[in-house]
Amino acid sequence: MDFAKRTPLVAGNWKMNLTRAAAGALIGEMKPLLKDASCEVALCVPFTDLEAAGAAMAGSRIRLGAQNCHWAASGAFTGEISADMLRELGVAYVIIGHSERRQYFGESDQTVNARAKAALSAGLRVILCVGETLEQREAGEMEAVIRRQMAGALEGITGEQLREMVIAYEPVWAIGTGKTATAAQAGEVCGLIRSFLAEHYGAEAADGMRIQYGGSMNAKNAAELLAQKDIDGGLIGGASLKAPDFAAIVAAAKE
Repeated sequence: MDFAKRTPLVAGNWKMNLTRAAAGALIGEMKPLLKDASCEVALCVPFTDLEAAGAAMAGSRIRLGAQNCHWAASGAFTGEISADMLRELGVAYVIIGHSERRQYFGESDQTVNARAKAALSAGLRVILCVGETLEQREAGEMEAVIRRQMAGALEGITGEQLREMVIAYEPVWAIGTGKTATAAQAGEVCGLIRSFLAEHYGAEAADGMRIQYGGSMNAKNAAELLAQKDIDGGLIGGASLKAPDFAAIVAAAKE
């Protein structure tokens, strides 16, 4: 499978933004702008918006996504949401291991792995996030960090399960900071991720894997980033809260 056959995925990550009414209004604004999209599109919305967002997406090309799920099917886990709960609401994608979850809420490679396995077992597709901090990059540890995160997150995940996953490279230093990796920097790390997958799952699986870039991609830099041969879409933060900006990124992600 070659690059041209990997359908790009542009996924918005709304983080902790928008009420139900605001979510419905934004999706209503996006739908006509995205009707001719040639890539796959998803919006990963707050838990409280899932039902309203799913209803607003009806009849469109947009897929519903969530921002996290727990590793247990049920139990005494106050404040958590299970994969089955998400599936019941029509969720297709779930983000696992976002750097903000790692930084602020104690996620580890082991909990990321457990959450990913639970999501896959429930029939959800996983957007698995990996990325280094600025300190790690400047210390020359970027490759070691990426390989460690990939190995931990994919422990025990089969090649068949890998088909239901997308990897998102999100350099922590470029998230919400306005800084963006250069196209060459982003392409280099996405290539490293693909090499890791080839080593552990074989060349065919690696060649068919979608790898997103997730660090401050916007309407202005999307085309250059998406032109890199190993970048197959974007995990979009702030720009996904603005319909014209998000639509411009989707337009740049041609299949």
